[in-house]
Amino acid sequence: MEFSGLALWADNESERPSWVRGTWRVNGGVIRRVNEVETAPSAGFVVPGMVDTHCHIGYSESGSVSEAEMVEQARATLASGVTVVRDCGVPVDNSLAARATGLHLIRCGRHVARPKRYMRDLPLDVDDQSELPAVLASMAHSSDGWVKIVGDWIDRSAGADSDLMPLWDPAVLTDAVAAVHEAGARIAVHAFSHRVIDSLIEAGVDDIEHGSGIDADQASEIAARGIAVTPTLRQVELFKDFAAQAGAKYPVYAATMRAMYDERRSHFEMLVDSGVLLLMGTDSGGYQDHGTIAGELDRWLRWGAPAEFTIDAATWVSQRYLGYPGLVEGGPADFLILDEDPRVNPTILANPVRVTVGGTPMWERLSS
Repeated sequence: MEFSGLALWADNESERPSWVRGTWRVNGGVIRRVNEVETAPSAGFVVPGMVDTHCHIGYSESGSVSEAEMVEQARATLASGVTVVRDCGVPVDNSLAARATGLHLIRCGRHVARPKRYMRDLPLDVDDQSELPAVLASMAHSSDGWVKIVGDWIDRSAGADSDLMPLWDPAVLTDAVAAVHEAGARIAVHAFSHRVIDSLIEAGVDDIEHGSGIDADQASEIAARGIAVTPTLRQVELFKDFAAQAGAKYPVYAATMRAMYDERRSHFEMLVDSGVLLLMGTDSGGYQDHGTIAGELDRWLRWGAPAEFTIDAATWVSQRYLGYPGLVEGGPADFLILDEDPRVNPTILANPVRVTVGGTPMWERLSS
């Protein structure tokens, strides 16, 4: 396969990609630039496949799904321009979805939480906190280099005063993160509230999921330590609904969720300006459908992220964070063909003409 066009390209994965014209050849599953001028039929715009760093292939709002539905979820994800996903916790083996579709799937295993401190039937519950390091070390050896824990959730034991509270003592959390790192893995942590963030920073976690309670000082420290944040903006947009559902029974919790909802746009702008490494993630599989990354792209843009910042986060930045190089000389031929310039309209990333993984076209838009 040989084609010309304008591509988001780097000569190697230590370089920052730039937009360059040329002609590319795909052979044996890898891609190379064979000419700096366009000598083959034009493909239009060529970008690395997108990444969903927070999704739940094998799960939906109604719970775990069949193998057939799991494969359909993966196909919908590919059709949306996503070629790499990090499954951020499911109670089923979803590796079939990758084998059947070609989607690159990084498995985290199950969420790990404490009893009655997360969604029912989804996590692996740890009764005794002291067991957390061993549980996570074991999970690290059976996953694809990542584990996922719940950092905070509503503690209903306080009745009307119930609010989002950390699940783990800071010392236990620090030991658990060290155990994960000693096992050669990394750890992602669900975190909504402000009060849990300091303990995550001090423990040295790798990726904070949602991060809606991070303040400016914490963001500065997170950036300095190289901790990533996956902001899942469409999930944060649901906080108003979560507050309404809490109603008069849990008014303190409802006020916390409503305040984060009200500040969601200015909060995201702060994260963008802070220099924190932001990753693209949809949280699909719960309240969000699979294959709907277009909505996340749209929120990033409408809430203040520059176009090229959003494109980078959705493609090569998140790819490299997860161990994939993006579009580079001699690298994997995982890319999207677009018929519009994404720098003008980044949401076109989610409406590709063709999705290629490992040099094989895995999805193609039907002509209208």
